[in-house]
Amino acid sequence: MLEKGREILSQQSFSLLLGAKLEAFAAGSAELSLEIRDDLKQNNGFAHGGVVSYLADNCITFAGASVLGSCVTSEYKVNYVRPAIGDKLIARSTVLYSGKRQATCECKVYAQADGEEKLVAVSLGTISRIAAS
Repeated sequence: MLEKGREILSQQSFSLLLGAKLEAFAAGSAELSLEIRDDLKQNNGFAHGGVVSYLADNCITFAGASVLGSCVTSEYKVNYVRPAIGDKLIARSTVLYSGKRQATCECKVYAQADGEEKLVAVSLGTISRIAAS
């Protein structure tokens, strides 16, 4: 399942631009990571909120896809809890509920510095199944 997920991620040009990596992918869960490069930081020196938000969005979509198949994000929200300061962002998502056509997923995004993780954002989203093309 992980290899199939990595193949899908490799087809997402924006994900490649940011340098996202799929670290784990199993039924009901996903984990994505990316290195915090200087070009992904905002003027205060921490990861831009759009980068954090992207990671949460894509991670909840992967978690939803693990139970629904081909899908897209219908909606999601992000609560930023602290600046994303560190070397790496790690997003971990789980499916809270899944029906036939949609899943509700949560994601926690962490900034990692010197091997220590700190929570930087929490996201909740609805993922909807789409017809395979």
